[in-house]
Amino acid sequence: MGEQDHGFQAERITISYWDALGNETVRHFAANVPDEEIPENIDCPSSGLPAGRDKENPPQIAKLEPYKTHLAYVKERRTEQEAEELLEDALRQLRIRRGTVKP
Repeated sequence: MGEQDHGFQAERITISYWDALGNETVRHFAANVPDEEIPENIDCPSSGLPAGRDKENPPQIAKLEPYKTHLAYVKERRTEQEAEELLEDALRQLRIRRGTVKP
């Protein structure tokens, strides 16, 4: 019994990836995989940061945007004047339904 009895081991290539903290992650790929199918960047399993093939220039940490509320997104899409018009229209329709104002 030996390695021969465990099947054929395909030829493979080894690619190293480094993150911004200097952590190295090694990935193995089949030797017949085209270069364009081997990822340029991966997520480092130890740090969670993006890792690239270039040790000297690892991918930088993406700047995270702070959480935005629904109101913040609405304010990006509407001007103050549009907001006033929409509010007045909604209040007018509400008052009509309640019967406090005639249409």
